[in-house]
Amino acid sequence: MKKTVRPIIRIDEEKCDGCGLCATACHEGAIAVVDGKARLVSETYCDGLGACLGECPRGAISIEKREAEEFDEEAAARAQREKPQPKSLPCGCPGTMARSLKEMPLPDLAESPVPASGMSRRGPVVSRLGNWPVQLSLVPVNAPYLKGADLLLAADCTAFACPDFHERFLEGKILLMGCPKLDDSDFYEEKVGAILAENGIQSVEVVTMEVPCCSGLVRLVQSAIEKRKFSVSLTLTKVGIRGEMIGKETIRYRFG
Repeated sequence: MKKTVRPIIRIDEEKCDGCGLCATACHEGAIAVVDGKARLVSETYCDGLGACLGECPRGAISIEKREAEEFDEEAAARAQREKPQPKSLPCGCPGTMARSLKEMPLPDLAESPVPASGMSRRGPVVSRLGNWPVQLSLVPVNAPYLKGADLLLAADCTAFACPDFHERFLEGKILLMGCPKLDDSDFYEEKVGAILAENGIQSVEVVTMEVPCCSGLVRLVQSAIEKRKFSVSLTLTKVGIRGEMIGKETIRYRFG
């Protein structure tokens, strides 16, 4: 293959955390996450235009000018067509495999344990969870269950504060969870933006607690929507530490 001096990506593996956002942004398939790090698959797949630059929350990707194999658009397109669908996330843990739960049979709860003496039982509670994983940092941007979905982005503590969380919030929704205080909010903002852009999300509901740190989850979602200029209906729901409803409002974003 003929080589020429041209722009091509450079990946700083020390900065890279293997989130995979760059690989999703690269429509030519020049980047893949291998052993927990983003790597250039083939010089011939990289057009050097840098669509992946803005997607890296760690600043691990740059464009350099050096001798490299020429970009082969046909080869890149062919490789993308032949590329198998990923079965698990880059971390390799089988438990994080992206899957839809909607078609899976519900467990038989008839034989579930009876509560301790003195407690009443109203019958089995059926899970309404429609996807796995649910932790925002683990969900692949291109997970099949995200396509055209109605998203529910909930602060971690809400599911423990609300005894009827499944019944109240999960019906027909795809669940993502995170903590704006303990997790990386900048990373979350970039990932939410990528999920919106790649999947044609229909609506977003953000459920937070009444505590001040939860407001960070609202801000990062709003920032992701505004930066991407993504038209979507955003519902903001706030609950108390005992699960009571504190407030609810809907904002309709329209761009273009």
